[in-house]
Amino acid sequence: MKNPLKFIQEVKQEAFRVTWPTSKETLQGTLMVVAMAIVASIFFLLLDQVLKFLLEILLKVSI
Repeated sequence: MKNPLKFIQEVKQEAFRVTWPTSKETLQGTLMVVAMAIVASIFFLLLDQVLKFLLEILLKVSI
């Protein structure tokens, strides 16, 4: 990186070559992320409840 001005020009050229996602693609990606976050949170909630139930049974039996 000998010439900072040349580096900035090359970065600008590369930025114009980038194919940016459309608003529809961005919305679809966002909705997929939100949906997967909801699915994961429900899964871990159910898993937590099942493990809590099993642990309570185990503690009652051992006393």
